[in-house]
Amino acid sequence: MSSLRILLRSLVVGGLVAALLAPGAVARAEPTPAELTRQIEASSTKLERVVESWNKLNEDIKANRAAVAKLEARIGPLEKQVEQGRADVGRYAVTAYKTGGLGTADVLLRTDDRAELLARLGTLDQLARHREQQITGLSTTQRQLLDTKARLEATLARQAAQARELAAGRKKIEKDLSRLYELRRQAYGSATEKPKPKPAAAPKTPAASGKAGVAVRYAYGALGKPYRWGEDGPDGYDCSGLTSAAWRAAGKSLPHNTAMQWNVVARIGRADLRPGDLVFYRSLGHVALYVGDGKVIHAPTFGRNVEIRDVDLLPPYGYGRVR
Repeated sequence: MSSLRILLRSLVVGGLVAALLAPGAVARAEPTPAELTRQIEASSTKLERVVESWNKLNEDIKANRAAVAKLEARIGPLEKQVEQGRADVGRYAVTAYKTGGLGTADVLLRTDDRAELLARLGTLDQLARHREQQITGLSTTQRQLLDTKARLEATLARQAAQARELAAGRKKIEKDLSRLYELRRQAYGSATEKPKPKPAAAPKTPAASGKAGVAVRYAYGALGKPYRWGEDGPDGYDCSGLTSAAWRAAGKSLPHNTAMQWNVVARIGRADLRPGDLVFYRSLGHVALYVGDGKVIHAPTFGRNVEIRDVDLLPPYGYGRVR
């Protein structure tokens, strides 16, 4: 069973936070704000894992669709070359006997020198054989490309089924989110964070040059934007959506998925951190952008806004530099 299916089933079976809200058979005291906070954090973590699975599937589908498009761009010209090659072979004999084609074919066939005639006929045969070999090579390449395309299309079909499964899971996520927001109302009096009033002076961004500086300045510009799962701006972000959007602004493409980002960055140590680097958490369930001075900017979780925090907001999993 896929990890995605297990995650979705755990949400259905566990009802995520439904059980936390369901009235018990025995009356008990209302949960304290601290208890509600723990419930919110646990529920948010589970939901974020499902969201990152959604993001990864979308990235995989985009990559496979792009691969199919590239194959189709190669298969079309190959088909034309094969057709042209077969037509050429068919014309060799006709032109040799009717029009004297292939240079001096007609003269070759009228020569009185038997040895020269056989040699020149051999040349015609070699030309035809060479063309047949070219056609065979093209046909083999074409078949290989078509086989690869068929496998990719089968993969896309499976992913489309997964996408339908995720669409059903999305409805479940939205339902669980409503319960999660109710928990927040109970704990904090509001389902979502209210944007903080803008300071008189914009926060000072650290000195960072080049593309990393562009990514850092983008992240600062996203402060206060709401967490929106599956989105990469400009009006809202999830965690990997924010880091991919920040680096996209700098001209670098990062996949919209935390684990996939971890796979494409260069590993670095904590002592090597510099603005623009990525900090990973929760066994690759969360990611943030390092902005210097021991701080990161991240899209925290459901109901909250993009914020700047200490790099140890959670126990770090690892650190990476965009290449």
